[in-house]
Amino acid sequence: MNYLAHIYLSGANDLIKIGNFMADGIKGHEYEKFPIAIQKGILLHRQIDSFTDFHPTYRQSKHRLHEAYGHYSGVIMDIYYDHFLTVNWDLYSDTPLNEYINSFYQLLETNFDLLTPKMQRMVPKMISQNWLGSYAHLEGMEKILYQMDYRTQFKSKMQFAIRELELYYDAFNMEFKAFFDEIRAMVQEKLNNY
Repeated sequence: MNYLAHIYLSGANDLIKIGNFMADGIKGHEYEKFPIAIQKGILLHRQIDSFTDFHPTYRQSKHRLHEAYGHYSGVIMDIYYDHFLTVNWDLYSDTPLNEYINSFYQLLETNFDLLTPKMQRMVPKMISQNWLGSYAHLEGMEKILYQMDYRTQFKSKMQFAIRELELYYDAFNMEFKAFFDEIRAMVQEKLNNY
């Protein structure tokens, strides 16, 4: 799962969303220095990642990419699955996608001081380039995959993963929907216990 899915799965609590959003950059017990709701978001992010990594449907999707992209196949799948969340958004939310994304950007700006320094550097670019909205279209996906490849100094070849997305589009979409129903149920149970 990439940014959009993590944000969506956080439910309605704004601080859980922020924690879940920035959790990748927070290692070990560093999360304990944040407010409790942000801590819950960080821990939820870790549970989502564990659930995803070991889920047979996600692994089936990822396996399709492994020969061409090796250990980068998981990164690509996370991006693909955010694309399919945008494509199927109406199944999961009554709030229009653009409205949801803009509301989250506003949340980040309002709570900018709570973000890690790395996120504070990233967020203005994320908002100005509308990263979350870019997942919705193949052109945006192509750009995202190119940028990810650039970050690896073009070692990952991720920019070419648009081919597999187009080639196996229906299969990936079907797998996403099956997987997402299960992860939503798992996350809802966790949120109910917070």
